[in-house]
Amino acid sequence: MALVNATIAFVGLLIIYGCQTGTHSTSPLRSPEQTKRPASLTILIHGGAGSLPAGGMAEKDEAAYRAALGLALDTGYNILSDGGSALDAVQAAIVTMEDNPLFNAGKGAVFTAEGRNELDSSLMDGRDRNAGAVTGVTTIRNPILAARAVMDQSPHVMMARDGAEAFAKAKGLEIVSPDYFYTEKRWQQLQKARAAAKAKAALPATSHFGTVGAVALDANGHIAAGTSTGGMTYKRYGRIGDSPIIGAGTYASDLSCAVSATGWGEFFIRGTAARDICARVQWAGADIQQAADQVIADLKNMGGTGGVLALTPKGTYAFSFSTQMMFRGVRTAQRKDVYIENNDNQSGTGE
Repeated sequence: MALVNATIAFVGLLIIYGCQTGTHSTSPLRSPEQTKRPASLTILIHGGAGSLPAGGMAEKDEAAYRAALGLALDTGYNILSDGGSALDAVQAAIVTMEDNPLFNAGKGAVFTAEGRNELDSSLMDGRDRNAGAVTGVTTIRNPILAARAVMDQSPHVMMARDGAEAFAKAKGLEIVSPDYFYTEKRWQQLQKARAAAKAKAALPATSHFGTVGAVALDANGHIAAGTSTGGMTYKRYGRIGDSPIIGAGTYASDLSCAVSATGWGEFFIRGTAARDICARVQWAGADIQQAADQVIADLKNMGGTGGVLALTPKGTYAFSFSTQMMFRGVRTAQRKDVYIENNDNQSGTGE
């Protein structure tokens, strides 16, 4: 009987303790994720870096680029404002640019020396550093969707060429004829590059630039990054640049930052540019603009030019580039800006 009474008393104490700690409360305890201040929704995009046309950009061309960049910003930001993830926002913004022939990605991809369009793309989730990438594909309408499928629906990070295309088809992604990617503008750029190569002259400046990318911060404080490209005009021998390489052209970690790069890929690979920026933020305590500037300067010293956009989970962001121009834009709750010319780096916060 004494044992029964002791047991009843012990159970009663557990019930009282549970009520006091909220275990049986109708209002559940809030997790640290729920109690922290909501993140400032932010999306950054780029549409490539390079040299200004002789005499500057035509007014109608500038207007077209501004409209396209604005559409990408709005598409991604609307997902964020509806409670969507940074990963979904990045993907959606890049799809709009892959579908626009103005950019060297998807529909507007440049041609290889053999007259083919070979596409590369990558995507990374800052929450768990999961990632996906495809390279050398010629029939996938939106390579960024293929990168997402590799990340979500396979145990791998990167797939290449025929294998990546077979995987994308099996997952129900839109497959198109290689002719879909043809544009007269890019074809003429190839002819100029072929002529320069035949004359053993330097390739046109447009040979190295035009990649698109995005980084975003969602309401839960998570960040993501993505990049997509047609690569380099007149590239040969199955050349692969930095865009599909995690840590070079794309990187995202909630512990540091998200980065998407554009420019001369060989140097971004050698400098592990995207990861280096985030490492400087995470381990050296550099602010995001300082880290981006340092890495771009280092690549320039190596002989490579280009640019990056970078974003932290706190909502601070930066653009940095060593070329005459970089198509770029930012949208937060407080601002929406598109930049094209000048080499003045912009930084800020989503606040």
